Amino acid sequence: MVSFSLALPRSLSLPNPRCDIGSGQWVRCNDTIQKACHYPVRGLSDSTIYQFRVCAVNQAGVGRPSKATEPVITTDPLEHTRTMVIKVDRGREITITKDQLESQMKVPFPPTGVHACEMSDNYAVLSWTEPEPRGKEQLTFYVERSIAGKNSWQLASMDITVGSPRFPMFNLQKGKSYCFRVRSVNKFGVSEPSEPSPPISLGQPQAAPAPATSVLAIRDTDSAVLLQWQEPKEKEGILGYYLYYSEAGKQEWRTVNNKPTTNTKFTVHGLKSKKEYVFRVKSVGRAGNSIYSNESPPILVKAALIAPSPSSAIALLLCTGSEMILTWRAPANNGGDPVRGYYLDQKDKELDAWRKVNTKPAKERQHKVCNLDGGHYYQFRVFAANVVGVGKPSEPSEAFLCEEWTMPEPGCPYDLEFREVRHNSLVLLWAVPLYEGQQGPITGYLVELSEGDQSQSWTAVNDEPIADTFLKVSGLQAGRTYRLRVCAFNKAGMGIPSLPSELIRAQTQPGTRDIEIGVDNDGFIFLAFEATEITEKSTFAIEAGRARVLWENNRSILTFTNATKEDLGLYTAEMSDNPDISSSFTFTAEDLDRLTELGWHICHPLIALRSKWQVEVSEKGNVRLWMQTESLSNAAELRLILNDREISSTAAHKINFDKASGLIEILFDQLSKEDEGSYTAQLCDGRAKNQFTLVLVDEKFRQTLAQSIANRMDYKRKSGPYFLEFLSWTVTEDCEFIIKCKVTNVSKDTTLKWFKDGVETPAVYDQQTGVSTMTVQQVTKKEAGHYKAVASDGRGQDVTTLELLDEEYDKLLQLLSKQCALSAGPVRIQCTAMGFKLYCSLKYYISYMKTSWHFKESRIDQLERCKPGSSMQKLWVEVFAPTENDKGKYTLEMFDGQEKHTRSLDLSGQAFADALLEYQRLKQVAVAEKNRARVTKGLPDVVAIMENKSLCLTCFTDGDPAPEMFWLRNDKGIVSGGQFNIANENKCSTLTVNNVTSEDTGNYSIFVRNQYGTQTVNVTVSVYKHGEKPPPDAVEM
Repeated sequence: MVSFSLALPRSLSLPNPRCDIGSGQWVRCNDTIQKACHYPVRGLSDSTIYQFRVCAVNQAGVGRPSKATEPVITTDPLEHTRTMVIKVDRGREITITKDQLESQMKVPFPPTGVHACEMSDNYAVLSWTEPEPRGKEQLTFYVERSIAGKNSWQLASMDITVGSPRFPMFNLQKGKSYCFRVRSVNKFGVSEPSEPSPPISLGQPQAAPAPATSVLAIRDTDSAVLLQWQEPKEKEGILGYYLYYSEAGKQEWRTVNNKPTTNTKFTVHGLKSKKEYVFRVKSVGRAGNSIYSNESPPILVKAALIAPSPSSAIALLLCTGSEMILTWRAPANNGGDPVRGYYLDQKDKELDAWRKVNTKPAKERQHKVCNLDGGHYYQFRVFAANVVGVGKPSEPSEAFLCEEWTMPEPGCPYDLEFREVRHNSLVLLWAVPLYEGQQGPITGYLVELSEGDQSQSWTAVNDEPIADTFLKVSGLQAGRTYRLRVCAFNKAGMGIPSLPSELIRAQTQPGTRDIEIGVDNDGFIFLAFEATEITEKSTFAIEAGRARVLWENNRSILTFTNATKEDLGLYTAEMSDNPDISSSFTFTAEDLDRLTELGWHICHPLIALRSKWQVEVSEKGNVRLWMQTESLSNAAELRLILNDREISSTAAHKINFDKASGLIEILFDQLSKEDEGSYTAQLCDGRAKNQFTLVLVDEKFRQTLAQSIANRMDYKRKSGPYFLEFLSWTVTEDCEFIIKCKVTNVSKDTTLKWFKDGVETPAVYDQQTGVSTMTVQQVTKKEAGHYKAVASDGRGQDVTTLELLDEEYDKLLQLLSKQCALSAGPVRIQCTAMGFKLYCSLKYYISYMKTSWHFKESRIDQLERCKPGSSMQKLWVEVFAPTENDKGKYTLEMFDGQEKHTRSLDLSGQAFADALLEYQRLKQVAVAEKNRARVTKGLPDVVAIMENKSLCLTCFTDGDPAPEMFWLRNDKGIVSGGQFNIANENKCSTLTVNNVTSEDTGNYSIFVRNQYGTQTVNVTVSVYKHGEKPPPDAVEM
């Protein structure tokens, strides 16, 4: 079931009648799917232009919208009944509206005659009569409804302004009856309600119409038929018919008309000539389409039989004084049946009456008219006849004078015909003039060409007269029309030109074929011509020598039994009943040589090779020798030769021969030395033969045998746990050295052990993935050695080894050096009191990587003023006592054994100035630190002394110049004298405290200073009494 939804574009106001209605926005009309093919649209604005379109809906979704309707203007349908035109003097007209004649009134009268004018299964359309009188004011309406039998009225029109006496009602419930009434509304108020309508209920759903019957097709033209049918008995509601056609037997139906036709006859065009078609019809109604009608009987598309069209171009070929020989052009349309004969009429030029020339039809387009009066002018006309009857007469010929021809020039050629019409060329044929002239015979012909049908300008096609009665005219322009004529020559000169040919257009007809040349399956050379438009009576006239002609379907084939140079030349083929279908071909010596060689290969064919001998070794170690030819028949035979002796299947090897696919294979469970040699496959399939040889000896055999043994051993190895990936090593971006392997086909009992130089070593093993690794953070010489991993369980074991020695170890160091060099950061500078320190940080440094420092392209790490250095993660060079000459670019070169890596620092400009200033500052700080006053030794932290003894504290100092020295007690200066005695010598000072008492306990300090700095050193003095123990952390004096 197909349903529909309607949409309309945004309305365009009417005041400008030239508004562009094609730029609207489409708005949907119906909220629910409408199943019938008609729908009342409400809510439109007055005096507005609308267009509508419909979308079909099925279970798959909404289809594409239909073509939009013609523009529709919303107007009052009764407007014309309220307008009157009065004609007055001088053609003037006065228009008077009924509103102008209406009396002035206030509240309007109610409408009358409320009823349902249209019913369906989901809506009803109400109609009523406007009140009389209606008044001059604009009138609108309110529509009210109530269930029949109740007096409960509700407003049905809601917020819709009803401006005309028609209104569609939706949302009615099926099975219930409703009554409706209407009120008139103007600007003064609302009228009383009208009389209620009769009870109204929804109708039954409309059924789809019945299909048409008696569908019949009648022949019309070569590409059209006339289709006719009968309407169904119940034809109410039928809007038209859709027509469909298909080639007979194919059931590939196509639509004939996109718009339903309302007639019961229709001419179907565009059909293929000589093809059979069947037709069927669908009825179209508001409720949908009917089912298909029964198919029409098959009909062959061809023109209906009618009488032939008139002949034309009557020409005089010869006159003897009492007889004339005439010729004419055949009818353009034979009426669907070959012309059976011609009838001629004649009349004297001075008379009006025509007289029959022949009572029996002339079979040829040439006729001798006898018993004519010399000196008279005669006109002729021709009738063509076929099986239907006699056609209309031709136009009368020009008046021919009946007198004997005695001119020296020849008469006119006649019967001009076209062959092989293409887009740029054609072949013209003509007949020899009947009159050769008094100075005959005819020596040649000149062909002339004129473009179009009105031009009288003729241009010669050939520069010199030709002896043949045909000519290929080239250089035509595609699509243009031409006429041609021919003139005959004898010794006297050019004779009378022929009548111009019919108008011909230079174009290649669709489906046109040319003669093709080839070699058949028996090796014979043939020419073939194929035509698409043929009839049962069609034959091909082929001009040939020593050959035989065969007709197959639409092809005529000329086969040479033994083609030689005598058969070379021009061959022409044309259809007997349609000479327009024709072609020609020039058989040349090159064609003969090429096709003779091809014919020999066809008679002595070779079996083609698709794939030459191949040698394959399977995973289990089995060996397969195979080759493939083209597909062979069941009668094909094979002989396999090994070293001059025929072989067949044995226990050691098996031979397979698939004839359908052309596959030959020899299967060896285990290849042995006895299988070495040359294998030759000799094939014979009917006439076709060939042989193919495989030489499996020497190195090729040894490689195959070795691979077979290796694969067999490997297959056996894989019966238990085995290494899917053998031991291998990599270097990561973090300069880590990783040895890895992967084992597969493991079980819960499988173990994996690593060994280095025969000693088991730990490794990481993930049993789920089978990957085992050993990671070395920093490579040293101890990593060199022999590594082995062993995977084993009850099913067997597998071993993988890795020799990390000599070249392999050097390769590791080289790759590690490269990765370390790639990890190097930029060159940076660090200023010291000695000068500059340029350094570069990296993951780690190994001595295998050769490094050098350069300044301005000159190496500096070997100079006295420069000192290079390295650590595990840093490379540097120190430049001592830098000056302005050390300004420039510094480069670190790192050579990993294969390639060079560089890092640079441009130490110039402000960067150099800042670095030099920092160096000078640090140098001054170092000098000050070296020369400043400082205490070098002599004072402990805590001193213990018994009272009444003398305390002697000695301190050594240093500094340049020699520092000044002061002693302090509890941060107060001590003056030499009395109990205290201070002795200062060269960079040495001694403080002596005589007869100490407990009061001398406290903090003593020595303070030294010079121009570069000062230093204070403290010592704590503890005095204890006789019999007491000194503090344990004090130095006892």
